[in-house]
Amino acid sequence: MKPSVIVTRRWPASVEKALQDKFTVTLNSTDQPFSEQQWLDAFNAHDAVLPTVTDRLDAAILSRIDASTCRTKIIANYGVGFSHIDIGEAQRLGLVVTNTPDVLSECTADIAIMLALMAARRAGEGERQVRSRAWAGWCPTHMIGRKVSGSTFGIIGFGRIGRETARRARGFGMNVIVHNRSRVSDDILQEEHATQVDTLEDLLSQADFVSLHCPGGAENTALINADRLKLMKPTAFLINTARGEVVDEPALLEALSNNQIAGAGLDVFCNEPDIRSEFLELENAVLLPHLGSATQDTREAMGLRVVANLNDFFADLNPRDRVI
Repeated sequence: MKPSVIVTRRWPASVEKALQDKFTVTLNSTDQPFSEQQWLDAFNAHDAVLPTVTDRLDAAILSRIDASTCRTKIIANYGVGFSHIDIGEAQRLGLVVTNTPDVLSECTADIAIMLALMAARRAGEGERQVRSRAWAGWCPTHMIGRKVSGSTFGIIGFGRIGRETARRARGFGMNVIVHNRSRVSDDILQEEHATQVDTLEDLLSQADFVSLHCPGGAENTALINADRLKLMKPTAFLINTARGEVVDEPALLEALSNNQIAGAGLDVFCNEPDIRSEFLELENAVLLPHLGSATQDTREAMGLRVVANLNDFFADLNPRDRVI
């Protein structure tokens, strides 16, 4: 018999077909997030659970699953981040966890640079003016933004996505500085024409743009807090395409409201899709609905990476993208 897998959200049609060719597949036709009971049923009824990065498989869910009745043997995550999965509980249940790295790096880097440009050039404000017919025509002092070429672009987290973002920033004539939780090798820095700073605080005080590319999870929750926002230049912009929890949102709202920093470009939020209403009132915040990997090619490639991991696992091979 084919292994039984359950897909927690709708995926690109080509990927759902690829899954159906290999496995007995249960799809989520409503495309609505699972309830707690649906999660428990899924782990007891299927060989593999295929969640996305917005599914919360935290201790509150996984701790309720009895290892003796759990049929699932692998969580094949659709996305590179896995901070939404409680790894300790997954290990208790004896589960393998995989993700989908590499394939979304370029598109996420594109979004980071786009947000930086939009924030600096006030593109969101400008479009709202045009759509509301409030624009009175060109004049020399209208909606003055900030030049990006020659500025300093700071990257926190210099993995695959951070490096792709650095390449794009250089293309716009920006100087790249980086901070990573482990030291970046001189070879990589030379290849990316980037300068490593010693501390996070050094980067925050020097950068005109601070772009977040570090993983989520407890280690980085509220990494950008009120004290660290105060280190940023009043002319600087914060860009987040990583995870919502990396930023202390109340502190960021205060910094934006008081013009403590010039602006922010955000593709991710805490408690998505329930975005804090205060963000919607701020002209100096550019807001996107988690579009980092949202291209057809990328979303299909992510899904096919899940298929490849499942193929390996059920053939008794070690999946290429195994996290645990």
